[in-house]
Amino acid sequence: MLCYWGAQVREGFGLSQPDRVRHGNYGIRSVCPKSAVQDMSAGRSFVGFIRNGKVSVLRLRGENGDHDGKLKQPQLKNDKIIFISIVCGGAGAVLLADGGRQVLTMDKSIVCSPLKGLENRQVIQIACGDQHSMALTKDGQLFVWGDNTHGQLGLEKEQPSSLTAQPVKSLCGIPLAQISAGGDHSFVLSLSGVVFGWGKNSAGQLGLGDTTDRHVPTVVNSLNRKKTVSISCGGEHTATLSKGGTVFTFGSGGFGQLGHNSFEDEHHPRVVAELWGSKVSQVTCGRRHTLVLVESSKLIYSFGCGMQGQLGNGEMIKQSVPFPVGLSTVCDHAYMIEKLIAGENHSFALFFKEPGNESDSKPNPSRGILTLDDRMIDRWVSGSDSWKVIKKDINKVFSSAASLNGSFLKTSCDEHYQMSEEHCGLDFDLVKASFAKLSNNERLISEVVRVVQQTLLPDLNPNPAGVEALRLYLLLPELIRGLQEQQRTELTKAMASKILDLNPAARKVLEMYWSKLPDDMLKNLVDLFQKESAMLIVRISVVKLNSDIKKHLLKYVRILQMVYQVCRSAHRDITKSDFIIHEVNGLLDVLQTINEDANNNRQGVALTTRQIQALVAQQNYYNTILENLISLPCIFNLEAKCNYMKNRVLKGCFQLILRRTALLEDCFSQLRTASKQHLRGYWLAVFYTEDLRRTDVNKRDFFLNVFKELCAPESQLLRENDNKTLSWFPTKLSVEKEKYFLFGILCGLAFNNNSVVNLPFPLALFKKLLNVKPCLEDLIEFSPVLGKSLRYILDYSDDVREMGPLFTITWDGTDVELDPAEPGKVVTNYNRTEFVDKYVDYILNKSVEEVFEEFKRGFFNACDRCLVEMFEPEELRGVLVGNEEYDWDILKKNTTYEGSFYAEHPTIISFWEVFDELTPNEKKCFLLFITGFEKVPILGMSAVKMRVRSRFDFTQDHLPEALTCHALLDLPVYQNKETLRAKVIEAINHKRGFWEE
Repeated sequence: MLCYWGAQVREGFGLSQPDRVRHGNYGIRSVCPKSAVQDMSAGRSFVGFIRNGKVSVLRLRGENGDHDGKLKQPQLKNDKIIFISIVCGGAGAVLLADGGRQVLTMDKSIVCSPLKGLENRQVIQIACGDQHSMALTKDGQLFVWGDNTHGQLGLEKEQPSSLTAQPVKSLCGIPLAQISAGGDHSFVLSLSGVVFGWGKNSAGQLGLGDTTDRHVPTVVNSLNRKKTVSISCGGEHTATLSKGGTVFTFGSGGFGQLGHNSFEDEHHPRVVAELWGSKVSQVTCGRRHTLVLVESSKLIYSFGCGMQGQLGNGEMIKQSVPFPVGLSTVCDHAYMIEKLIAGENHSFALFFKEPGNESDSKPNPSRGILTLDDRMIDRWVSGSDSWKVIKKDINKVFSSAASLNGSFLKTSCDEHYQMSEEHCGLDFDLVKASFAKLSNNERLISEVVRVVQQTLLPDLNPNPAGVEALRLYLLLPELIRGLQEQQRTELTKAMASKILDLNPAARKVLEMYWSKLPDDMLKNLVDLFQKESAMLIVRISVVKLNSDIKKHLLKYVRILQMVYQVCRSAHRDITKSDFIIHEVNGLLDVLQTINEDANNNRQGVALTTRQIQALVAQQNYYNTILENLISLPCIFNLEAKCNYMKNRVLKGCFQLILRRTALLEDCFSQLRTASKQHLRGYWLAVFYTEDLRRTDVNKRDFFLNVFKELCAPESQLLRENDNKTLSWFPTKLSVEKEKYFLFGILCGLAFNNNSVVNLPFPLALFKKLLNVKPCLEDLIEFSPVLGKSLRYILDYSDDVREMGPLFTITWDGTDVELDPAEPGKVVTNYNRTEFVDKYVDYILNKSVEEVFEEFKRGFFNACDRCLVEMFEPEELRGVLVGNEEYDWDILKKNTTYEGSFYAEHPTIISFWEVFDELTPNEKKCFLLFITGFEKVPILGMSAVKMRVRSRFDFTQDHLPEALTCHALLDLPVYQNKETLRAKVIEAINHKRGFWEE
């Protein structure tokens, strides 16, 4: 049965004899055609019907406003076409036939023509505006054609109108549930309820908060997480329906078509308050009026323009609130309302005796895109279908990003409707179980891999319009998990390229999704790229000068670094060791060997020109690889990082010529004029005017003494903590600001020259150099009493106000308001975290900002930022300051002997006996004596390779001598143990100033 109301037309629309038309109140009529109406649509110029697969149309207006009122068959080249759907627009119509495999357009003369651009595609939905049309295919692609004056095609601003169907590329990968076309605007709805609009926006009909036209699909953010299940576009207004029955409208309200009890436009989606609490199951927009169906009461409500009776309530007015349509006298209760249709001046309700889809909250499966589910996989695995059919299904699903992105949605509690930049909406348990089934069937998985590799991945969109398109990047690693090595390698290679091709905003969202992955899936993602990277590093070590291997390796490691940063920020349980690739140490060994060969060539080892050229090419190749990898340091263990620092090839020598009696003065004078190039790219050599011949022993002695002078209280450069164990920058300057810049240069030089120095700073300094925000634990390290009192405030179980703290603090003799906007603000249980954060931030950041920035500028003047940033804060402190793990047994074990000495030599036996008898402080003095370091290098005592050399030219009166740069001990052959003890203790206790000759 069909009910209709509105402007006067031929009685019964020609669907039955006039005397069989039932008349109700308010001009509402009903008709029961002999042939049931399968589908219908009303536009500005036509009403179209489909019965028994045939289409007929009634012209509502002619070229000059006239019409003959007769139902006519469109002109077709093939009258055997079976139609399934029709949508009428402003001047014509679009028809869908042959199960969606043919789309035809009908013009004003009701002549139908096949649409070009959709050949060999199955269309499941069509939509028609005034001058443009849309079609959604089974594989999830949206096609558009027609006028693009206002951007209603979504093909970018510069794209002209099109007579052939064009894909909307920006929506590729978005799993669409519904499409709708208005006068000159367009809307689509995704499976997870995300709404996109574009085109004309003169009245705010896009719901974006303004009246600016959009030429590309744009997310209506205010409708996110509203569980939108249906959309409908009018002439210049739009309506959406949420699961549960809430209706939102926006756009032109001049005729009351928004239902907000006003005639004002709305630029944002607004709930139709009069329908609040009603379980609305359908909403449809006409040109200037709106119809809604309330499922529970089987009532239709209308609002908007009723000047032609299209509201069905007897009032020829503009109505701004929903009012029931008077259907009661014409409706047989045996019928169910299946579909509402709103045209320009007409309204329709299509009824069926058999209950139809009682709730439109779920899309009609026949009108939905193809998705992968557990039942489909079970059918493939069981072999219930022929291999030909299975291959066809696999090709359809796995060649479509939209199909895969619409699969495995978490439907329990409607979770997938919470889709956002933080929530992907996937059911991970279902994903793992389904892909595990596929992986166990070699024939199936091989076909899937072929389709994904050849069809899916090459066509992925790097600039998706919505975040749903990113689900695929979470699914693919799980698919790859169960593949054989060659298949895994090929797919990983292709996937890595596509991840890095994503625009920055999309990558940021993907990183957020990674941070929320279950532990096993996140670990699988890390393992995938870690193992592939390790394999390539091994190949690089063997296969020379292969640019393809290098390119893919850098891509894998870039992604590993991205995941590593995610794990750190999200505090995931994936450890740093999960990212480390130990094979990179072998790559460093290869480079070291090449560098040694190059050094031998410089020292006179004869090489041919070709050998030299090959050597230089290899050196450049491996240096480039490692320089790139160092910027992605998650794969390096500490040993590899330190080895890279140690074995870098520097360009030459940067010289400091100093007077021992004016060490800082001369040093600062020469550093002021030094260029970044010389500070960073050259190794340091220190000469003293008193002895210009000796350079090798001077560098470590220089750092030892210059840092002692700089960090001493007398320098007034730093302030000490209460127990005088650590230092920090002062809040009030007592020296020139430039000195902090020069201090930073010296620290950078020490780093660049692998020198351990006396830098008594808390971890906060090294965090700040690496742009890591210091925290309360860092303040506790520097000022234990203050830090622990702040911790007590955070942990206090009663009312913090009892302790009386304020946001006013005193630091370094100055009263400070932590919240200047509210002086004297009281600390409460609600703001105590803010108070502690501001307190820590003031002490470690704001109060010393000017001084620290000068220090930082100097530090990075003297060393490359990429080298510094390969270390964690704790590691950076260890590199510069060393550690206090004094394992003397390892020192003894690693010591080698030269000259006449060997391990069982009497002098050596006596030496170690004397060493074992030294006090802990004397042993530390010995380490300083032999290495120039007061602390153990970061890699531990194993990094100290002491050499003991016999010196027969020394008399019994000679003290032992040390060459600190080489950890070389020149030891006389003493006649007895007592003499040896006395001389060793005298040597290590000897004052080591430059002023002692």
